[in-house]
Amino acid sequence: MEKGKKRDFAQVAFDVVQQATGQAKPEESKKNPAAVELGRLGGLKGGKARAEKMTADQRKIAAIKAARARWQKKKPSR
Repeated sequence: MEKGKKRDFAQVAFDVVQQATGQAKPEESKKNPAAVELGRLGGLKGGKARAEKMTADQRKIAAIKAARARWQKKKPSR
């Protein structure tokens, strides 16, 4: 199932019955493994490379902004 896609109870029940009876086709990965690996490589070095290019003031501003975003999520809801 695609991320973020809403499905109602009847659709989910139908899929469960299809899988249980062996009639469902297995979902195949639609991603290219080579592209996935390249994206992962870029992601692994992206943060370090970005930090190296930033000045101390820019890093400080980014850190403050990130901290505020994290704390914004932790506020209790009433």
